[in-house]
Amino acid sequence: MSRYDLTEFEWRVIEPLLPNKPRGVPRVDDRRVLNGIFWVLRSGAPWRDLPERYGPRTTCYNRFVRWRKAGVWDQLMDVMTAAHKGEIQMIDSTSVRAHQQAATAKRGVQIIVSVDQEEGSQPRSMSSSMRKGYRSGSP
Repeated sequence: MSRYDLTEFEWRVIEPLLPNKPRGVPRVDDRRVLNGIFWVLRSGAPWRDLPERYGPRTTCYNRFVRWRKAGVWDQLMDVMTAAHKGEIQMIDSTSVRAHQQAATAKRGVQIIVSVDQEEGSQPRSMSSSMRKGYRSGSP
């Protein structure tokens, strides 16, 4: 059992809510497909990286999209929240920390450009905010 897989309690709550329209082809195990969908959503990995133990990635992706259009996910989240009696917390992308490189352009920070100076030449290290004025001929 992976850390992203449904617990027995969660599966018992969710199973009766899943659409189960029999079609010509036997259905792939719903629990395995759901675990695959949750693996992708929780890990942030692309669908193509879905481990084989969850079945074909196209099956997981197609069922995710089909259930989204049918409103199944909204029903599942409402029932899961009620089943946990408000003890479950969900987050969205507004509370997820950005990558460390996304915060490098802070206001008021001056970047210093430095080049080795040849003997007898003018210094070439200057604040980036001064570069434009220096190049245009102003002091």
